[in-house]
Amino acid sequence: MWREEISDDQWQHLALLLPPQVGLGRPYLDHRPIISGIIWVLRTGAPWRDVPERFGKWTTIHSRFRRWTAKGIWQIMFAELLRQADLSGQLNWSKHFVDGTVVRAHQCASGARGGQEGEALGRSRGGFGTKIHLRAEGNGLPVAFVLSGGERHEAKFLQPLLEIGSVNRPGRPRPRIRPHRVVGDKGYSYPGIRKYLHARGIRITIPRRKDQGPDICFNNALYRERNKVERLVNRFKNFRRIATRYDKRAVSYQAWLTIASILMWC
Repeated sequence: MWREEISDDQWQHLALLLPPQVGLGRPYLDHRPIISGIIWVLRTGAPWRDVPERFGKWTTIHSRFRRWTAKGIWQIMFAELLRQADLSGQLNWSKHFVDGTVVRAHQCASGARGGQEGEALGRSRGGFGTKIHLRAEGNGLPVAFVLSGGERHEAKFLQPLLEIGSVNRPGRPRPRIRPHRVVGDKGYSYPGIRKYLHARGIRITIPRRKDQGPDICFNNALYRERNKVERLVNRFKNFRRIATRYDKRAVSYQAWLTIASILMWC
């Protein structure tokens, strides 16, 4: 097995989450080589036309990625993995870590119809790119992410980041979405953010800036655990299709992030 292919352990987790192999007209090709071809593109960052023939025709692999992205199947699979992890006690709600990172966009990512404003692309001091706003659970695995232009500030997207990633629990009318505590850096130290978190009963471990007065009862030991989300950023950027954005549409780039998150949880 090549390194880029899906492993047997990962496939055992994914096989039960995939849609049924029912096609219209021609026989529906097996899921595993198609998924392996998609993961090969995710890991290598290569163009679709360069997909090795051992996975099948590149047109078939690209078509299934595009159709499943349009139908939201990747998001459904990711939500189900989070639900299973929560049921087994593997999803840590005691503290969640938030951070943002900028990804450079390739020149082929520009030129989307309708303009790039709605495609999470923008220009910052680092150049033309996209900013990924990440939320990791207590063990450092991804729970939610939001995309924006590279010039946008992290603090603007903390609220939408905390309002997604809900997990349905059996026997409870409302899904679980709020952690007990949020840990972030000084970029999130704003009165509006603190007020928002306090109103929802979420504890805060965010250091104050120098112009905001001294920190009272700040837990440095807990704050040092924030490196978990920083390591998560590095794990995402090990996938070359994520480390550099080649997709014109934000929905396609978000699908790559979702697939990478699925592999991490598997």
